[in-house]
Amino acid sequence: MSSHEHFGQSLLTFPDAEKSPLSIRAKALVFVDPRSRQLRQELEALAPRSVSVLIRGETGTGKELLARHIHRESSRGGLFVSVNCGAISPTYADAELFGYAAGSHSGSASSRAGWFGSANGGTLYLDEIGDLPLPIQVKLLAALENHEVIRVGAHQPSPVDVRLVAATSIDLAQAVAAGKFHERLYHYLGEGRLELPPLRERVGDILSLAEYFLGIYSQRLGLAVPLISEAAQRALEQHSWPGNTRELENIIHFALLVSTSDQILPEHLNLPADQPAPATVIERMVLEWIRQGDRQQLERLKTWIAGA
Repeated sequence: MSSHEHFGQSLLTFPDAEKSPLSIRAKALVFVDPRSRQLRQELEALAPRSVSVLIRGETGTGKELLARHIHRESSRGGLFVSVNCGAISPTYADAELFGYAAGSHSGSASSRAGWFGSANGGTLYLDEIGDLPLPIQVKLLAALENHEVIRVGAHQPSPVDVRLVAATSIDLAQAVAAGKFHERLYHYLGEGRLELPPLRERVGDILSLAEYFLGIYSQRLGLAVPLISEAAQRALEQHSWPGNTRELENIIHFALLVSTSDQILPEHLNLPADQPAPATVIERMVLEWIRQGDRQQLERLKTWIAGA
């Protein structure tokens, strides 16, 4: 991992050489926007603690990157093991997560630790934990509470020391109410919760991320780094970013390949033409006052409107 200064603010990245067995999809996060800076403070307060953590955020926002940072800032010396719960086979979920004993099924001459055992002494990251089947959620909770797992085909439990960091793009409380997520597991995750806002709510991060991706791809392709024109900057800040950081990275990569001058222009970004009208500066200020509960500013605005 590298954490260095970018536009006067901290930029969080993980070089290729430091990836764990599964790849990182979101490559970078910056903490320029006030909401991002607050998130980082919360993250670094949680990291040294032993509690499990639940990260909620839309797809492409960089939840795995936050999880890796939590692991790096903790005192845990074991591996960071990343697992996409949606890719776990329902048939072999027990064996994949908790491992199996030698001879437990045909062709298994040796034992396997499973994802849980691989993360022993480290951090197990479960992406989209809501996709785990309910019976596996029960066994997961038991393993976390008892600090032991029973491998498939084994007669005795194996001790494990695993910190769980989970992520979800849905409201798990609603899944609990619908009977689709284990209530006790949901509460177990309650001590450490982080909300990763979508990129459209972290407008202050957009240009720094864009400049970062521009520099990375320019270096990879052996190209001079172009400037992002003011018009292109406005277009980037006004876009709604349904694909979040991942979409921004793809847009910048494309723009670099098709630009023909020393500047990135709006037409190089290939943004959808049917975007809603961008909020004015005043509208953004009002939304921020509402979010912060700044009644004094809102009352002043009402007085100004009444007298206009």
